[in-house]
This record gives sequence, structure tokens and C-alpha cells, in this order.
Amino acid sequence: MLDLGRLKALHAVATHGTVGAAADVLGYTPSAVSQQIAKLERETRTTLLERRGRGVRLTDAALLLADTAGQVLKLVEEAEVALEEQRGAAIGRLCIGSFATAARGLLPDVLAELIDRHPALDVRLTEIDPPHATEAVARGELDMAIVHDWANTPLPIPESLSRVFIHDDVAEVLIPAANPLSGREFLEPADLVGERWICQTEGSICHDWLVRTFHGAGIEPVVAYRISEYRTQMALLAKGIGVALIPRLGREEVPDGVRVVPLRPTPTRRLYAVWRTQATRRPAITAALEVIKHVTPME
Repeated sequence: MLDLGRLKALHAVATHGTVGAAADVLGYTPSAVSQQIAKLERETRTTLLERRGRGVRLTDAALLLADTAGQVLKLVEEAEVALEEQRGAAIGRLCIGSFATAARGLLPDVLAELIDRHPALDVRLTEIDPPHATEAVARGELDMAIVHDWANTPLPIPESLSRVFIHDDVAEVLIPAANPLSGREFLEPADLVGERWICQTEGSICHDWLVRTFHGAGIEPVVAYRISEYRTQMALLAKGIGVALIPRLGREEVPDGVRVVPLRPTPTRRLYAVWRTQATRRPAITAALEVIKHVTPME
């Protein structure tokens, strides 16, 4: 009988492309992953990995076996869900992913209550951006994720996932008090032409939203400072540098000398919880959703 752990290692290499990437996901060393696959080769009497320069390539046999391994792992998860459902208790490990501001502004309360209500549940948290989070949930690396998107920048959700809306998170313009625009009751995109924006890096949902919003008004925003962390963005604003659009969730105290001005139309990002549909009946998933609903009432 084929060893499930070795099949899992092969499936991870096939999914992520390299032994190193598979090791990161599985929490092993690359050497341990290679050893698992070497044992699987001996077990199946089949060559599964071929050396290509500094990397490896999966053979046709390995790809076939990895595809079968994916089906087996899915069946194993379904069995685990059925057993948990029969016990009726939230137990085992629950791996949650979340983008940074939700990890800071929402998840501490969620995790504290979840651990208090279900002490037998081993809850893990990983900070991860929404596009990567949905992929990780779909692959089974995470059980659930808290993600977000904007109305004009929707987040693709794999068909294998279910999701539930949590709430809307309003964003506002933060601007140094020395800037003449800081005294306005509200701002519109046209008011901000030529301003030097502090924003996340290209490829992030927030960056894409900013660019699309201003392009919609016929404006090319000047993204002068590409900063991922809102805390660093606020540090620049406190020194009179740039302007930024920062959501309320997870936002720390606004520094002295920085003003908060609403933007019209109001930019709102939508928060969701996502999980694999086949795990919907799992008590741990149900328990996490109940706590999220209690901490932040879903609309």
C-alpha cells in the first residue's frame, strides 16, 4: 500500500513546481521532501523525479501518480470531515490565513474566542495576501481564509470554495495637515491630481484598486512610495510626505499632523471568509464562522 505522507510530498512538488516550495508548504526541509519521494520511488519501482540543472522535473509517471494523490487526499479530507461531524466537536487543526489588517484588526478577537470556546481545536494563523490565500485554501494548505476585494477590483474565487460576506470596510484619504487639501470636508479624485501617493506594490488588490479608480476618472495617479505596511505609510505621512488611502480596519491611531478626509464616492472594500465547499460540514469550520459572526456581525 502506498504511503499517504509520501503521496502528499509528491503532490506538493507537482502543485508548487519545486522541492523547495513544497517543503515550505509542508513545513519540512527540502531534504525531507526529497527523501519521501525517494522512498516512494523505491516503493513503486518507478522514477518520479529527473534532475534538470539545479532543479527537478516530474516524469510522466509522477504526474499521473500526483493526480491520483490529489484525489486520494481529497477523499481523506472528506473522511476526516465525516468523522468530525459524527463526533460533533470542533477538534483537530484549523489553519486560517488572513491579510495583514484583518490579522491585526479582526483575528485577535476571533482567535481568542475560538480558543476559549473550543480548547481541543489547534488554531493556526498565517498572514497572507488574498490572491495567494484563496489558492492556498483551494490546495488544502489552509482550511479557511479572510480575504477582501473592492467593487471595481473583484477577487477571483476558485469554484471549489464557498464564501460568506463579513462586512464592508471604509477607506479614507490620510493627508498631512500642511497640505491645503487637508481642510476639505471631502475630496474627489480630481482634487488629488498630481499628489504623490503612498500605496502598496503593483499586483496587490489595493494598488490595482487605486489605479483603476483614478483611471476611471481619466487621471494617472502618481504612486511615488510603494509601501506594503500601513504603519510605514503612516510614518511617512507624519513627516509630511505623500497622501494615502487607508481602510479603517486595523488602522492604528492617526499621528499628530495628519488629517483624515473622506473620499467621494466612498471607497469600500468587502471582507469575506472562504473555505473549501467539501469541508462545509466540518465542525471546526462551522465554529470559526460562528465566532466571526459574533465578533463582527455579518450583513
